Amino acid sequence: MIGRLGIDDLGLSRGERVLFQGLSVDLKTGEALALTGANGAGKTSLLRAVAGFIRPDAGGVRFLDRLNGDIEPETARARHIHLLGHLEGLKGARTARDELCFQTAWCGGAGIDAAVEALGLAPLLDLETRKLSAGQRRRLSLARLIAAPRALWLLDEPLAPLDARWRGVATQLMRDHLAGDGMVIAAVHDPLDLPCRTLDVGAAS
Repeated sequence: MIGRLGIDDLGLSRGERVLFQGLSVDLKTGEALALTGANGAGKTSLLRAVAGFIRPDAGGVRFLDRLNGDIEPETARARHIHLLGHLEGLKGARTARDELCFQTAWCGGAGIDAAVEALGLAPLLDLETRKLSAGQRRRLSLARLIAAPRALWLLDEPLAPLDARWRGVATQLMRDHLAGDGMVIAAVHDPLDLPCRTLDVGAAS
């Protein structure tokens, strides 16, 4: 299990434009980090770099266990990380049940019942995901975090399409995850209602 994440002197560009450089931060179990900055500052790109989908121009990302021993990045990313993007990547022709079961099995989870209850998905399970609203799709995506527990959550605007009730539920999920020694990095526009540090990604450009 990941005990610490180290982002060391990271630099990232998009085409000819430098998004950020010299970005360093450490995150330990039970800690959350909110990524702030204007649109285009590189918040999503930073999440994707940590998840291994983007190769940085400089620096690197280290994953360490609870004894500060290195975990191979491929192992950490395959077994210990959830990336929840603002585009959920749901298959439109699948039912919500089939999609959640597929994602849960893919991520090594055991069952969906607790996730279905926590996110109020029971009335939606037999609907094709293309028929769900944006908020319902986000709740379905969030359910994967519960159905297949992993230590590090990388969340891109996790609350954006949710109404007040479900924002509260999603925030409590993050609180519970931190209380269980999980870690959260979330790109946000609005402050998170939980204890967290803040990193202004744009300030590192």
